[in-house]
Amino acid sequence: MDERVEFVESPPSVSQPVRVRRRRGRLLWLLLIVALVIGIGYWLGHRGGGARPGRQAFEAPQPVGAAVIGTGDIRVMLNELGTVTPLDTVTVLPQVSGPLISVPFKEGQIVKKGDALAEIDPRPFQAALQQAEGQLAHDQGVLDQAKADLQRYTTLARQDSIAQQQVQDQRFLVEQDEGTVKADQGTVATDQLNLGYTHIVSPIDGMVGLRLADPGNYITSSSSTGIAVINQMQPMSVIFTVPQQNIDEIMARMQAGATMPVYAFDASNTKLIDTGTLSNIDNQVNTTTGTVRIRALFPNAKNQLFPQQFVNVRLLVDTLKNVVRVPVPAVQTGAPGTYVWVIKPDGTVAAQPVKLGPVDGDYQQVIEGLQPGEQVVTDGTDRLRDGTKVTIPPAAAPATGEPAQKQ
Repeated sequence: MDERVEFVESPPSVSQPVRVRRRRGRLLWLLLIVALVIGIGYWLGHRGGGARPGRQAFEAPQPVGAAVIGTGDIRVMLNELGTVTPLDTVTVLPQVSGPLISVPFKEGQIVKKGDALAEIDPRPFQAALQQAEGQLAHDQGVLDQAKADLQRYTTLARQDSIAQQQVQDQRFLVEQDEGTVKADQGTVATDQLNLGYTHIVSPIDGMVGLRLADPGNYITSSSSTGIAVINQMQPMSVIFTVPQQNIDEIMARMQAGATMPVYAFDASNTKLIDTGTLSNIDNQVNTTTGTVRIRALFPNAKNQLFPQQFVNVRLLVDTLKNVVRVPVPAVQTGAPGTYVWVIKPDGTVAAQPVKLGPVDGDYQQVIEGLQPGEQVVTDGTDRLRDGTKVTIPPAAAPATGEPAQKQ
């Protein structure tokens, strides 16, 4: 047992100096690594003049655009798509049959009521009229003779020179001749009317479309094609639809006698074509779309509103006077709901929830959440959070409610 103890204890006593040297080497390398890390950190921390760039950027005030909340008017507008629809559209159809001998109008011409549009050969109708007038003259002579005989027979009957039966028969004969004359007069009137139908005129003021029948063709009164189509151009109407939830407000304004302007813009919604007024509202709601049709009238003095044209319609329902309003760019949507960044007196910002009304151009009505005189951020909102310090670059002092311009 004693020899085993001596064999076990002898190796540690021999390797002890080696272990000490290894520990010292490791400690030295560790100290060198720590010194290197500290040196690199010190150099990075002082290379920009002694300040850390990341921390400086975080703490520096953020430049933003701003506006002062004010009051003003907000127009309540409805933006819809409308169709230009003439008040009168007439397809000119022939009333009698015959060869078309003249079409004096020009395609696209503006015509007045009564202007000539076409001429059908009138000669057959003139001949028929002459014949009817001749028959009328003949039957009128027969009637006059019968009346004269009746007067003579009546005188003789009072003298008991002829029988009363003969007088009565003559009276019946006069009545028959009167009926014949009336029938002749009707025939004459019909032939006069048909003769007048050979001269086709415009029934309304408007613009003539493309010619649908050429001279030389035989046209019939049963034709459905017609000779031309005329659309009334002045005034011109536009029909559009509005959601049923807006009808109560529109009806209330109409019943109060208010005139509601309507603006017609082109397809790009950039060019104003004409300004008109709301005329009337349809008497039922479309159950499929939940909308109601509305007609607006426009003077169309330059004929720029063309039938069946699609236009963008803006209906001015009402104007809210002197309400609190905020620039539209200041309005944000996120976790707080609808909010704006309010600039506090200490230069920091805070998210302020707001309740908003209608939008009018660059502004939106503020129902709750802001008061006149408060300052809100209009540009640079993507870099903000609660408590961020901000700065407004030098700019000309804006009017109340107007956004400040960034430099």
